[in-house]
Amino acid sequence: MHEPVKVTREGRVLIVVLDRPKVNAIDLETSRKLGAAFVMLRDDPDLSVGIITGAGEKIFSAGWDLKAVSSGEMQTENWWEDDYGPGGFAGLTELWDLNKPVIAALNGIVIGGGFELALACDLMIAAEHVTFSLPELPLGMVPDAGAIQRLHRRLPYNKAMEMYLLGQRMSAQDAAAYGLVNKVVPKDQLMETAMAWANQLSEVAPLALQSVKELLRAIERDTIQDAFETMRTADLPNYRQMLKSEDAHEGVSAFVEKRDAKFKGS
Repeated sequence: MHEPVKVTREGRVLIVVLDRPKVNAIDLETSRKLGAAFVMLRDDPDLSVGIITGAGEKIFSAGWDLKAVSSGEMQTENWWEDDYGPGGFAGLTELWDLNKPVIAALNGIVIGGGFELALACDLMIAAEHVTFSLPELPLGMVPDAGAIQRLHRRLPYNKAMEMYLLGQRMSAQDAAAYGLVNKVVPKDQLMETAMAWANQLSEVAPLALQSVKELLRAIERDTIQDAFETMRTADLPNYRQMLKSEDAHEGVSAFVEKRDAKFKGS
């Protein structure tokens, strides 16, 4: 039986491959399987980093499975009331307590809900031929599973509006120029680059690595002054534990002693 989501582990890295021909569209079952994979990443102390990519070289994901919507399997009114599983649509767009970084290795066209899945990741690496688009408006819908919420915070407002209103396509190169994508690479170097970044992150002290997203989420709406206060007084378990951890002492000692640190995650 063909599995729409393939999950493998390489050391401390969880690799999630969306493999649902022809366009890697996401129905309820696929969303739930993606959610289960990202929950595994969240909960397994032996995992530090996730990578999400699509099968093949043509398309990362076309997003919402419109055939499933048309058949009545998924609804448009109050769509969020359908059981998409943990993390909401695509398993990641609303997984607020995932503090481990996820790298999007974008292997092909990133469109609609596939774009929203990519926007929920922390780092984006795109193959040279990748394009991004949001075609929802001509379909009588808006991209409200993450793009409306996130894209105009990543791009200049007017460029985001081009994508929202006109369905303007953006190349990987332009996305990198605007800072939306971290890196553009030849397609045969995509997973190699993503794994190199993931392995680098997996060598970081786990509590420090997870504190970054926890802190950024907590201070997102703060002024700079308020952000310091939030950092010092809010309920931030990873950050608090990191400050008093053995790993923090080990990192300092290793630097002073000019040796590689040996982090234990505690």
